[in-house]
Amino acid sequence: MNENRQTPLPWGTRTFIMGIINVTPDSFSGDGLLEREDVIEAAVHQAELFIREGADILDVGGESTRPGSQPVSEEEEISRVVPVIQKLIRVFPEVRISVDTSKANVARKALIAGAQWINDVWGLRADPDMAGVAAEFNCPVVLMHNRLAPASEAVKTNLGRSYLGTDYQDLIGDINAELLDTVAIAHEHGISDEMIILDPGIGFGKNVAQNLELIDRLGEVKALGYPLLVGPSRKSFIGYTLDLPPDERVEGTAAVVALCIDRGADIIRVHDIAEMTRIARMTDAIVRGNKKK
Repeated sequence: MNENRQTPLPWGTRTFIMGIINVTPDSFSGDGLLEREDVIEAAVHQAELFIREGADILDVGGESTRPGSQPVSEEEEISRVVPVIQKLIRVFPEVRISVDTSKANVARKALIAGAQWINDVWGLRADPDMAGVAAEFNCPVVLMHNRLAPASEAVKTNLGRSYLGTDYQDLIGDINAELLDTVAIAHEHGISDEMIILDPGIGFGKNVAQNLELIDRLGEVKALGYPLLVGPSRKSFIGYTLDLPPDERVEGTAAVVALCIDRGADIIRVHDIAEMTRIARMTDAIVRGNKKK
């Protein structure tokens, strides 16, 4: 494992860009690579473009988390992500690679293959062995807030599926408390604070109004004291707000990205790398005073 890529990033210096590599057939955004004739080469081509456009981290996932998606077996998920990670490491030896999974054995195989980060949308709660894997490899781990309820979906033909959300007594207070619960799990397994990145889970178990409020109040999540990753890219709350399908949500995503950076986001996880890199650099120039990075 490349130790340099495993170390924490220089938080606060600028916004870092995470590019989404979907090794799936059913991504909500239509960018799943699994149906391509040569999946690995398609991933390499996408990664090359992303890096050229400004991506700092590549997030490789083999199971869709969109509303209504079907579960994937551990074996299938490993077969999707590990060959792609192995190839990306060989072709792009300096880029950081994250594995987007909630399964401990998938994470383990991906880390052995060369990935350096774990991005767990269930915040160590879906698989009791996940925290142990992260601790064993001493790698950065993204812990996301998630209250998904698969039966609680709304569907509009042109906009796709969206979660109706769940009941919160205090939206930000509840999110922060549940994020700290995942941090406690990490600590119990020996994961240090410097390896923890929090994700407030935009779009996961939250309705449109809750997502908009979360974005506006993101600074209260940042106040927990950890680096913050946000993933608003092309999500349904943007589509439902603007009445637009996934392939027409770039401007809405840009607005959300700029606001999230202003409110403390350290990493943005996005599909449209060139556009969002420019948004991030411009926003950084205003809120961080970084005119060149």
